[in-house]
Amino acid sequence: MTRIDAHQHYWKIDRNDYGWITPELPVLFRDYLPEHLESHLKKHKLDGTIVVQAASTLEETEYLLELADRSASILGVVCWLDLNDPEHFSHYERFRAHPKFVGFRMMIQEMPDASAILDPQFVKALRLYAELDVPIDLLVVSHQLESLVKLLDEVPGVRGVIDHIAKPRIAEGIMEPWLSQMRAISKHSNIYCKLSGMVTEADHENWEPENFAPYIRHVIELFGAERVLFGSDWPVSLLAASYDQLVDVLEQALPDGWDEHERERLYGGNAKEFYKL
Repeated sequence: MTRIDAHQHYWKIDRNDYGWITPELPVLFRDYLPEHLESHLKKHKLDGTIVVQAASTLEETEYLLELADRSASILGVVCWLDLNDPEHFSHYERFRAHPKFVGFRMMIQEMPDASAILDPQFVKALRLYAELDVPIDLLVVSHQLESLVKLLDEVPGVRGVIDHIAKPRIAEGIMEPWLSQMRAISKHSNIYCKLSGMVTEADHENWEPENFAPYIRHVIELFGAERVLFGSDWPVSLLAASYDQLVDVLEQALPDGWDEHERERLYGGNAKEFYKL
């Protein structure tokens, strides 16, 4: 069984793609490349990763695809597309010609008004990719979920995966309306959820494993063992935890009754299925 980290990032700072990574974030303000992750993959017996775009530029996607050519551990690349760009489909066709292209990410998190995803032009573009069954990562913050719920009702055929369990307010221990909205989303059988990026939603200095367990267990209850993916969100996760710590957080929260089949689905099987590896 192929074991996969279904969500991580690589970057070279001097490419200047990453305006959000500044010297004020010293942990992140350096290069992160495949050789820096290799020891963690070996320790946790992971065969490879899905690398996800971290900059809203076509150039970064081209860079990641070139990096994938040189790294066997990169099993797939999630690219960036702007569905408001009239040329989005031509960019998609160019990227999908690469053997390690596996889909693209909608950066709803970066939108000042999430309801923009309900604009007719955006909905029309998304319907195209739904018809093509293209895997789409959905980066969304919990306060934007109302718009995403409406969008999925408009385009129910989307093959999507929620990144970082939709970034609930873990630091404050707040569940609603996140939980009700995730329940509505989970009713779409072609939507998966990544158990990733949770440590950075807690108090970076003072979190405890039990802060995350209720959120993890709710996601597993809603989406089931067949639609959850392990992702580290490394190196962004280093703001709050080591690679070992974030794996421990997830392991401590998994249902007691899980058998080897369910673990295989979480740690690779579902990613392989979702991204059509």
